[in-house]
Amino acid sequence: MNVEDYRAQIDRLDEELVRLLNRRTRIALEIGRLKSERESEVYVPAREKEVLSRVSALNEGPLTEASLHAIYREIMSAALALEKTLRVAYLGPPATFTHQAARSRFGASVEYESCETIGDVFDAVEKKLADYGVVPVENSTEGAVTHTLDRLVDTTLAICAEMYLPISQCLLARGPRESIRKLYSHPQVLGQCRNWLQREMAGVEVVPAASTARAAELAAREEHAGALAGRLAAEIYGLNVIESDVQDLSGNTTRFLVLGRASGPPTGDDKTSLLFAVRHRAGSLHGALEAFKKHNLNMTKIESRPSKNKAWEYYFFVDIEGHAKDPVVAKALEEMREHCSLLTVLGSYPRTLGEPRGDRPPPDTDAEKEAPKKT
Repeated sequence: MNVEDYRAQIDRLDEELVRLLNRRTRIALEIGRLKSERESEVYVPAREKEVLSRVSALNEGPLTEASLHAIYREIMSAALALEKTLRVAYLGPPATFTHQAARSRFGASVEYESCETIGDVFDAVEKKLADYGVVPVENSTEGAVTHTLDRLVDTTLAICAEMYLPISQCLLARGPRESIRKLYSHPQVLGQCRNWLQREMAGVEVVPAASTARAAELAAREEHAGALAGRLAAEIYGLNVIESDVQDLSGNTTRFLVLGRASGPPTGDDKTSLLFAVRHRAGSLHGALEAFKKHNLNMTKIESRPSKNKAWEYYFFVDIEGHAKDPVVAKALEEMREHCSLLTVLGSYPRTLGEPRGDRPPPDTDAEKEAPKKT
């Protein structure tokens, strides 16, 4: 067979693919109509994870799993956009890593709303100006994003999904490296590149910016300025990539949360995020955390933040494996309340595909048990 014969085969396959994609979308729209009648959430992370896991199991190559997921992400994004004009708020401006994380979850077909601050993202979803919001919550190098934790204390929103984005920082500028007199970037990024900055950019003025995209925007306006940001920022703002992967540690990853109005049902492979404060008596914190050990629940994260209401009081943020509707998790939370002055379930959501997990038996996902409510 020659090239034209193979191309003819591709053309016939494309005809079939288009027909099948439209058929799949029509079925998805019927599901969307039924969800609308029941006033259910349009975006269902549990179903999304199920689809991606299933197509991965069906894949025999040569497509990689990542490529297949990217294709299906856009198929599902197109269907979501046809079901409803879905608006997703994120920490902007365009080309921030938060924007990239949002695109990796919701695809290119939905509408995106750029917000100036993390607080603005919360406000947009709380005021129903956006259906969902995407915010960073922690970085593997620099730790927690405190602005996000502080807003989680009093929000009415629920965490409904998470994602992890590998972060690759680049030196961007209009001109050559030697022309850079001022360097912009987000404070978290400056921390991630601290040793590289001391070694490679000694004498250059370092200026914090609200985001990496804002840093690139400023660098694009100034002749002797540069920015530390991602490649997408270079593309959008017309800058040159002077050097890639300038972060001090490889494997630098940021975790992002999707904020919505409700958590989804158990999938059998979930995480739950909690906020609690303990009573002022000896052993309260130990007693609260002891419930996880007693019920063999793996705690994957713990952070503390000062209370804004009273000096020397703290809120604790914890992630555990399992869903709030799992009986074993519900029992542990019930026992925790004996030691807590406040206990809030911030959300239960599917564990991200490929994320490391602790060694424990799978939870009993008896969905008839009620989830603990926010208090």
